Amino acid sequence: MAERAIVLDHVSKQFGAVRALDDVSLAVECGEVLAFLGPNGAGKTTAISIMLGVREPTAGSVRIFGHTPHDLRARSRVGVMLQESGIPETLKVRELVNVFRSYYPAPLPAADVLTRAGLAEQANARVGTLSGGQRQRVYFALAICGDPDLIFLDEPTVALDVETRQSFWTQMRGFVRAGKTLVLTTHYLEEADALADRIVVINGGRIIADGSPAAIKARTAGKRVRFDSDTPLTDDLFAGLPWQSLDCTPHHATLLTSSPEAVLRGLFARGVAMTNLEVTGAGLEEAFLSLTHPANGAQT
Repeated sequence: MAERAIVLDHVSKQFGAVRALDDVSLAVECGEVLAFLGPNGAGKTTAISIMLGVREPTAGSVRIFGHTPHDLRARSRVGVMLQESGIPETLKVRELVNVFRSYYPAPLPAADVLTRAGLAEQANARVGTLSGGQRQRVYFALAICGDPDLIFLDEPTVALDVETRQSFWTQMRGFVRAGKTLVLTTHYLEEADALADRIVVINGGRIIADGSPAAIKARTAGKRVRFDSDTPLTDDLFAGLPWQSLDCTPHHATLLTSSPEAVLRGLFARGVAMTNLEVTGAGLEEAFLSLTHPANGAQT
């Protein structure tokens, strides 16, 4: 059998009376890009912590390249990019990269790491002087400096501008072409859509969807309707209409519906005046909301 990067076998995690993970099984193949999505409190962070060996499961087992997460044979092949890493602010960027490189048996050259992370010009700057976006690049540099086979990326493009985010995506695709495995958590669903081969959605401690971005989006057959209005909008105006999810402010509404014509007829009949009306196919954001907040109190 081919080596697998990650295997979770019936993993559960209990915190007192709270069951953060409930019998989760998951296999991630080598070379795969997996986006691990879920609302806050869904169990996503707990699952990642167990994969990294930071927490122990209450039940079940986890293997990284066939070993426990604590085994050096696994740890030496893993890189991690966290939102906040608690790195020393008095060290220079190059010094910090070299410290982390020393933890790995076959690290990338420091110059290569700095270039890939877009930090060549900041190599001699102290970490404490860096901007938020530059710090995010440092976290990325630390994740890749050991030339790992498996990289965990936790909200990797937070605080990055659009151009830098695109550059980051390019670097990630380069790692994938080299056969690396990526596990990505992000609130930027367009990022998951652009990068991932596979999306796993977790909610309430259970995996509720697992498939390609196209397959996940196909689970939502509806349309997204957006419009502005001078008519004060309230949830009551949408009562009895066939929508699946609704985000309504006094002068703007976005909703997901399988019957956009019926919704619009109903709103026109109730005297709602619309401007900037858009009706488009449902995307990953709508699919995610539909999966994690089914119906939202809507009439279906």
